[in-house]
Amino acid sequence: MRLTDLLHPHLDTVTTVVDATGGGPRLEPYLHLPPGVDLREDDEHPVTEGELALLSYGPHAGPHGDEDALRAVLARMRPGARGLIVFGHGGSELPYHRLLDDLVGHRCQVLRAAPLDYIHLHAGAVIARTDELLPPHDFFGRPVPSDGYATALRIADEYVFADLASRSLRARVIDLETAAEDAERTRGAAGQDALADRLAAAVREKEQLAGALRAARDRVDVLQARVAMLEGSTSLRVGKALVSAARSPKRGAARLPGELYGLWRGRRSTAGRAADGAKNAQTEPEAPLDDRFHLAHRALTAAPRDRLVVAGVLTPETAEDFAADVVVNPLLPHDGRLLVQRTDPDVLVVQLSACTGDGPWWLTGTGLAPDLDRTLAELLAEQRVLGRTSVLWRDGPASAAPGLTRLAWDAVLDADTGVRLTRLDPAAEGRERLREIFRADSTRVRLARLAGAPDPLDERRVAVLAAPRGRTDVARLVGQVLGQLHRPDEVVVPDTEGLDELTAAGVTVRRGRPLAPWVADWTDLTEDRPDTLLLDLMCAQEYSGADAVGHTPAADDYVFVPSLRPLLVRRSLHLSGTEPGSWAGRGHRLFAVRGKEPS
Repeated sequence: MRLTDLLHPHLDTVTTVVDATGGGPRLEPYLHLPPGVDLREDDEHPVTEGELALLSYGPHAGPHGDEDALRAVLARMRPGARGLIVFGHGGSELPYHRLLDDLVGHRCQVLRAAPLDYIHLHAGAVIARTDELLPPHDFFGRPVPSDGYATALRIADEYVFADLASRSLRARVIDLETAAEDAERTRGAAGQDALADRLAAAVREKEQLAGALRAARDRVDVLQARVAMLEGSTSLRVGKALVSAARSPKRGAARLPGELYGLWRGRRSTAGRAADGAKNAQTEPEAPLDDRFHLAHRALTAAPRDRLVVAGVLTPETAEDFAADVVVNPLLPHDGRLLVQRTDPDVLVVQLSACTGDGPWWLTGTGLAPDLDRTLAELLAEQRVLGRTSVLWRDGPASAAPGLTRLAWDAVLDADTGVRLTRLDPAAEGRERLREIFRADSTRVRLARLAGAPDPLDERRVAVLAAPRGRTDVARLVGQVLGQLHRPDEVVVPDTEGLDELTAAGVTVRRGRPLAPWVADWTDLTEDRPDTLLLDLMCAQEYSGADAVGHTPAADDYVFVPSLRPLLVRRSLHLSGTEPGSWAGRGHRLFAVRGKEPS
């Protein structure tokens, strides 16, 4: 929730807002006060009826405000005055018990409390100084009519039930944290990591020694072939005959002509056999020179890694779905370790259904194929040596392959592998279902849960271009951006003044050229934009793979069109400077999505 959404329903009788945060956060850019409500600094006078005090409290006095200063302001509040307290604590960590006695002692009633969607401000509460019990407010900030006793009874009952629910949740969190600590201690005591590292190091050293031995043997074979070639050469034999004749001139000189004649005849017969072999070369395959076949190596290109690299024991369907968003290297039992060593994947994914269905890894983890279990354990050890993550993706019952659970995994995901939007029929699924799949059930979202970088969801980042011209435009821009279900990653404006609330909500505000992969032009801030606008546009883009998505006068929906009014454009196309009317002629794909839902 935004701060203005929490505050504005309680400004019905307020004419002045008093900033009593002191050295705390600057809240003026978050308020967007309506006409007739003024903002002034605190002058340490009593806060009277018709005034609302801004207060802040957090774990650090510097950025969030001091607790003693907050108590001093509560003491200065008079009947009819109101206050807004912003907290730097998270909702589950809010130490409300430290303020409860002061609120009750100064007769301040909490009318509404809600979480805030900011980086450094996590919650807010509206209070009122009153001498009688006021009715509580519902979720939308509207007072619930009731008399005093019923109101007190409602608050007391709700307090008991809320305390019961929160206690069970807190106990569950404590149990999970304790179990995680015990598991980590047990794992450290067992020394699984060290054992796996030593095993992998020993295996790699063994392979290095075996490779060195093979290289030495190959070198010996080459040298022996060269020696045999030299011993059978005519030059060496002639040289031996001359040396022998020189050592015994009487006997050697007499035999020398016969030996030279014999060498000459042998050379001719060898040349004849070579000629006959050349004639038969067209019908017989050429044999390797040293009776061995050699692998042909292709040149590789080294470039920065801009996509997640996944090495996986995957089904063919899952590998095809993953390949749309990441680099997939399917592993086989005979080449898995070599592929892991050469590609250095960001994450190793083992899919349970790939181990229980048809394929090269069938029966892995069932105890019926110990050689496959050993091969998979070696893959995990190799991945750990490389400092990478190994994930077990259990898209089926764990009992189908119980042996997989006993291996050392960095993470275990119990879910399906998601749905690719391109495999769906938009007419059959419906807009709401497409949104749900896009946000929670798509393959890209599932991949984002894997450890490693880059994140596949980075391809969904959107930059909004705007040019606000005053406080009204600034308030409208902030409201439209923070109201989007698919929130933009950055807002590019000529002037960043007055947009602190966007920065506090985690949205980058900058000048210059957009950096996100997709660009939405919101220059016209008078246009009404539904909160589902960017969500529907990005959903349509991921379904179609188009370069630009927008509306058409004919209200076409989920179809490729030759022209449209662009609402979401690929960054490279936006920066190209070409006219939208020429995009289709240049080969860019344009996809239309209906502007409004049918009534």
